[in-house]
Amino acid sequence: MFQAILTAVIPVVIIGVVCAAVLVVASKIMAVKEDERFPAVRDCLPGANCGACGFAGCDGYAKALCEDPSTPTNLCIPGADAVSKRLSETLGVEFADVIEQVAVVRCSGDCRHTQDKVAYSGIQSCAAAKLQYGGKGSCTFGCLGLGDCAAVCPQNAIEIVDGMAMICAAECIGCGLCAKTCPNRLISLVPDVKKVVVKCSNRDKGALTRKVCSIGCIGCKKCEKVCPSGAIKVVDNVAVIDYEKCTDCGACAESCTTGCIKVVDLSGKHR
Repeated sequence: MFQAILTAVIPVVIIGVVCAAVLVVASKIMAVKEDERFPAVRDCLPGANCGACGFAGCDGYAKALCEDPSTPTNLCIPGADAVSKRLSETLGVEFADVIEQVAVVRCSGDCRHTQDKVAYSGIQSCAAAKLQYGGKGSCTFGCLGLGDCAAVCPQNAIEIVDGMAMICAAECIGCGLCAKTCPNRLISLVPDVKKVVVKCSNRDKGALTRKVCSIGCIGCKKCEKVCPSGAIKVVDNVAVIDYEKCTDCGACAESCTTGCIKVVDLSGKHR
């Protein structure tokens, strides 16, 4: 009996030892060497993992910085200039200024300017509400008002007021998580030095827009005609600002027929 047990156990032990030896050798030969700078570079980043830099979280950005010398050090919008400076010092490269950004809701259709077309009683989520006839509001392009953006904001910079999302620019770090979450794609990131925004995203023709929202863009093109720098154009029946050309003169806001173009204070958290 004992001999039979040994006959069964010994081969298993030998196989285990051989496999262990193979794994040890393989781990040495096939090991991927980590750049010694990676931990230090990763420590410079805030850990928001928002993806605003264009990479898969802070680890992805840190890896790219270590592996590719051409990767800019100023891509971390939430970290702003402070992070860019630390990265530059750690990597021994020239400092690059960060263009700080804040999130803006391109809609003004609160309960004073629009009305509900249905009584929604489903899951309290914008993504869920959009699946049911485009949401409860009369404007299918407008804010759904159920707070998916507020739920993902790491700064608690968003609240729902009168049925629509309101962003506090002073608290916004420009991570862009709200913009990615909004099912109607109403939220955009703009430089926090700008002051003029178009608070509408309705792409219907003017007559249809006025039926569903009293403050919506009607595509009249008055803003185009008065803009001295050609920074604003009506695209798909709604005004769009090219911020690279915009001088913040405010002429478009003054001429706006419905008042959907507004002069606002976008001074973000980093200013």
